[in-house]
Amino acid sequence: MSLSAAGTPLLTAQSLGLVRGGRELFCELSVEVHGGQLWHIEGPNGAGKTSLLRILCGLSRYGFEGEVLRSVTPLYLGHQPAVKALLSPRENLQWHVSGEGLYRDERIDIALGRVGLCGYEDVPSHTLSAGQHRRVNLARLFLSSARLWLLDEPFTAIDQQGVNETQSLLASHVDGGGAVVMTSHQSLQVKCKVHTLSLRHGVIA
Repeated sequence: MSLSAAGTPLLTAQSLGLVRGGRELFCELSVEVHGGQLWHIEGPNGAGKTSLLRILCGLSRYGFEGEVLRSVTPLYLGHQPAVKALLSPRENLQWHVSGEGLYRDERIDIALGRVGLCGYEDVPSHTLSAGQHRRVNLARLFLSSARLWLLDEPFTAIDQQGVNETQSLLASHVDGGGAVVMTSHQSLQVKCKVHTLSLRHGVIA
């Protein structure tokens, strides 16, 4: 299964295949991701959505067939928030997970405010709820200059307002020439075209 578009892709996957526990999760999967596109990976639990994202971002380098080419360095946010409990939200964000560099406190505070955590900048993260942990992680999107975002279930544990705000952010990123590849069990209500990759049915739309 494959789909391509005009222009230089930010990410190209060629003939990807993955077998886990003697079960084939996907095979001959080929796709090009271009600026201005949002890709939604769908499928039931265990279909290989997270495994596919980890392959696309380079965290999984072995154990699969095919090739992945990236013309840019992606920002990857995994299913777990990756927030250290003993650090404050500001401290968690001072060094970005993408390795892009150090950020000024002022810029971090603006990002935390954008995700509804104004006033929580310096509290220990272990005092925050699961949804607030997710919001700390999502604040990284406001800090990163990466054009390609790879997001694993970014709406987990956040309320409907947070979901709506995050979907608006995704649409803005795509409208600005960025690209998003994401998993989500929720339907997307974004103001941009959504390309769907279904691991359940093995099709790309």
